[in-house]
Amino acid sequence: MPDQSLSQVRTPDAPAAEPVARASGVSRRALLGTAGATGLVLGAAGGAVGYAAAPAGATPLTALGAGRAMFHGKHQPGITEGLQARGHLVAFDLVAGAGRKEAAALLRRWSATAERLMAGEPAPHDDTDVARDAGPSSLTVTFGFGHSFFGRTGLEKQRPAALDPLPDFSSDRLDKARSDGDLWVQIGADDALVAFHALRAIQKDAGSAARVRWQMNGFNRSPGATAHPMTARNLMGQLDGTGNPKPSDADFDKRIFVPASGEPAWMANGSYAVVRRIRMLLDDWEKLSTTAQEQVIGRRKADGAPLSGGGETTPMDLEKADANGDYLVPLNAHARITRPDRNGGAAMLRRPFSYHDGIDADGTPDAGLLFICWQADPLRGFVPVQRKLDRGDALSQFIRHEASGLFAVPGGAAKGEYVGQRLLEG
Repeated sequence: MPDQSLSQVRTPDAPAAEPVARASGVSRRALLGTAGATGLVLGAAGGAVGYAAAPAGATPLTALGAGRAMFHGKHQPGITEGLQARGHLVAFDLVAGAGRKEAAALLRRWSATAERLMAGEPAPHDDTDVARDAGPSSLTVTFGFGHSFFGRTGLEKQRPAALDPLPDFSSDRLDKARSDGDLWVQIGADDALVAFHALRAIQKDAGSAARVRWQMNGFNRSPGATAHPMTARNLMGQLDGTGNPKPSDADFDKRIFVPASGEPAWMANGSYAVVRRIRMLLDDWEKLSTTAQEQVIGRRKADGAPLSGGGETTPMDLEKADANGDYLVPLNAHARITRPDRNGGAAMLRRPFSYHDGIDADGTPDAGLLFICWQADPLRGFVPVQRKLDRGDALSQFIRHEASGLFAVPGGAAKGEYVGQRLLEG
């Protein structure tokens, strides 16, 4: 899972957040410390962080709390930012009788709420005060539309071909009640209360227009927990995301975002999110020796380096063999199978959360990955890679796909617009 099936956390290549410094004389460098908060740059000082400007002499926010992402922009937030420490994924279905008009009003409410909360301000109405003492904490709120949304709103002619249902895979054990949905919301933040605060506000804003279909809660390592920025580890203990495409790559936008001239026009600068709840069979996995685990993945557990040698970012030598003529990176190793050059160049940006939902009746942990990947077209991103994994990935016996969704995530809203306005009012 470290290369194409899962994701990365804050690496030196991830865009860095700009902490919102208070008027206290504390330097931006001092605020940043070792936390590595992520998001988009905002040059404001003081202002609405934590709901109100701090009084003179007050202790400034740490870098973790001061990190702020922008709501308005070319792309929606929550796609290219580094992983946040806490996340909520929620799917909604429109209620019977609700259509395009109600959906437009809902997205207008959601966008207004997201803009305020991402700035560290209270919700527009009936704020719960849960996040009163915190800064924005790199909060992002992202909205998407499922396949069924277009039929419910009479917009079938605007449904993208890329939103056609995903094919069935042999590893699927899907719970339909926790899959798909008319609308999808991704919430992430570096503080659990800030994330929960946004979740409650979004749920309350749904009002009588939509009902929660399913909700999933996840987490990642907190920024500043390691001595230096590094690729994340998943619940199997593996560095996860070494092969993720980076915004600095020349073809990054082409792989991840729908072009401005793309079809349909309302998806310009948008992306498609594949969401999968992947249970890790940890009891079985943890019975393997470290050497056996590394053979399954194709990388060293300690530092993520390929078994063919070098460091984490050293190109994998797929032809290198040992004295017996056996490939150092096994033919069915996950990292070998998921390489873009083994899948017609297919690539996706993985940005997941881990989850742990307790212990089953038989004593096994219900834990794993809330897999989220972004691509300009899932038929050229997720689908070919998952098909290849289906045919012989060594990792497949240690994971189980239990829920699935595919959502069209339009481009970012311009100032004065709400997300999806070009679809719903076009």
